[in-house]
Amino acid sequence: MSSFEGMFAPPASDNDEKAMSEINTTPLVDVMLVLLIVFMITIPVITHTVPVELPKVRNEATKTAPENINISVNKDGQMYWGQSLVPDTNALLERLKTAAVLKPQPEVHVRADQQTRYEYVGRVILTAQRAGIQKVGFITEPGASSQ
Repeated sequence: MSSFEGMFAPPASDNDEKAMSEINTTPLVDVMLVLLIVFMITIPVITHTVPVELPKVRNEATKTAPENINISVNKDGQMYWGQSLVPDTNALLERLKTAAVLKPQPEVHVRADQQTRYEYVGRVILTAQRAGIQKVGFITEPGASSQ
C-alpha cells in the first residue's frame, strides 16, 4: 500500500467509528453575540422620539342605554329619578332594589348640580350601594380642554 492510499483509507480502529455525541456551540455563541450587538445599537435609536406634550384630559362620551338609571340631585338636595321627584332615600332605596335584580343590572348615572353639597351626592351613592347596584357613574359637562 502506498502512502497516498493510506490517506483515503477508512480508519482501522473501532473507537473512531462511534458517532460524535458532542454539540459544537461555537456557531451559536457567535450568532448570539452578533444579535446582542445589533440590539444594543438599535434599541437607543428606537426609544428616542420627538418630544410632544400629550393631552392631559380626555372626556369620553357615555353610551346612553334605555335601561340606565339617571338620578339627578339639585343644589337643595332633592333627588329625581329621571324626571320624577323621589321624596327621600328610603323611596330611592326601594326603587333601586327592584332595579338591582334585573339582568343585566342597569347602571346608575348620577347628575348633580355644581352647587350641590357632597353630602347629598354621598347619600345617593350610599343608597345605591345598599341596594346592591354594581356600577355607579357621574355625568359631567365637558369643560374647556387644558392646553
